[in-house]
Amino acid sequence: MSHKIFRCWFTSLFFALVLSLSGFTPVLAAPPANDDFGSATVVGSLPFSDSVDFTDATFESGEPQCASSSPTVWYSFTPGANAVVRADMQGSSFGDNVFTVYQAIGSGFAGLNALNCANFGGSITFNAQAGTTYYIQAGKFESGAGTLSLNLQEIPPPTNNNFSNTEVIGLPLPFNVSADTSAATIEANEPMPSCGNNSFGKTVWYAFTPTDSGSFSAHIFNFSFTPILAAYTGNSLASLTEVGCRAFGGLLTFHANAGTTYYIQAGGFFGDGSPFQFDFDVTSPLLVGFNFGPSDPSVFDNIQFCDGSFDPGDAGFQSFTWEFGDGATSTDNCAFHQYVADGDYTVVHTVTTFDGRTASTTQIIQVRTHDVTITKVEAPQDAKVGKTRVITVTLRNDGNPDPETVTIDLYRSVAGGGFEWVTSLTLPVPTSRRGRVTKFTFQYTFTSADAQMGKVIFRAVANIDGIRDSFPQDNERLSLMTTLK
Repeated sequence: MSHKIFRCWFTSLFFALVLSLSGFTPVLAAPPANDDFGSATVVGSLPFSDSVDFTDATFESGEPQCASSSPTVWYSFTPGANAVVRADMQGSSFGDNVFTVYQAIGSGFAGLNALNCANFGGSITFNAQAGTTYYIQAGKFESGAGTLSLNLQEIPPPTNNNFSNTEVIGLPLPFNVSADTSAATIEANEPMPSCGNNSFGKTVWYAFTPTDSGSFSAHIFNFSFTPILAAYTGNSLASLTEVGCRAFGGLLTFHANAGTTYYIQAGGFFGDGSPFQFDFDVTSPLLVGFNFGPSDPSVFDNIQFCDGSFDPGDAGFQSFTWEFGDGATSTDNCAFHQYVADGDYTVVHTVTTFDGRTASTTQIIQVRTHDVTITKVEAPQDAKVGKTRVITVTLRNDGNPDPETVTIDLYRSVAGGGFEWVTSLTLPVPTSRRGRVTKFTFQYTFTSADAQMGKVIFRAVANIDGIRDSFPQDNERLSLMTTLK
């Protein structure tokens, strides 16, 4: 009898005696039969399922633990042949379940080598070697009543594990199937994908023969390993030629010719495998777009055009072309172009992916130049305090042939440097293409503050109302100095 069972038995007997002397008939606790490591339930054959009343389970002194030292039960399994085994605790009456799979490399707790630990409904898949004993320690995070269930099943190799047994992708698409590479292997002469490494393994194979040429995408999802997909042409493992490769769960998109058979190899880094979903479909169309700036271009602007396309097939863009509508072109991802005249220009943008898909889009770019210029600010040469004089600002409209509404802000110089706003005036300004100019006339009364400085300079700033001036560098000008007498 183990120390743990003896202590439990002695304690129960003591309380039973006390309760008996008090006139009560006690009910002794009954730990599960496999409560101790030394009394582990032997798993005979697979599949295996067992349920035990966990209410009075205990935890042995020195017992290894995954995440807690709460009560546990034990199972042992020694397979007669190599097998891939999956264990879980589905069916337990509590959700805070936890279990660990150990390989016995010696006797007792010291001889246990932990392979993996799972909890809260997780599972563990492990390679069981013939003649080797494995122990499963199962329990829950918190003590308490409940029924504990343990399940073990052998995972067979997938039917399409070998190249000679490829699973055919039928039409019509999409094609979607569940797979499990936990027990898959890799053949001695299988090709190594260009995006893989020497740890690549556990593969399955699919075959597809399109009736029409086009681009197709393969995808692995709902996986718990690091997947790799590769596509090939050829008739045998020795003659395969890779046409595409994608790792880490990305889409594998490639061009396929009608009547040619393509083989898709699905495996994992580090020789890992798990259940997953495999999807194969016609590649979704390209979404082509671009943006440009500034959004209100003029002949003064070197406009930047940038691609904004999206490839649902994730193949990547191989080339870009631009036709700017005035005869100029570019092949840059982001291109610059400056127009020499106002007008409406149809810009055509075309993209091509690495698998050969091409698509285009167009936008009409309206080039409109808005530009006004202050040519002169006239102020009197001298003035007296309290006297009102005329300040004239002359403006020329060099851009839009239609009238522009322009506001001119007038400032005066102040002591210590800088300028102070005085007033504003807004007027329509017609085009100046025939030499016409517009004069803004301001009435200004000179002050004692002007007299204290002795001299005053006026500053005029022009702004087109609601529109960006295409060349703002000539929108500001100073007058000559006015001397106060």
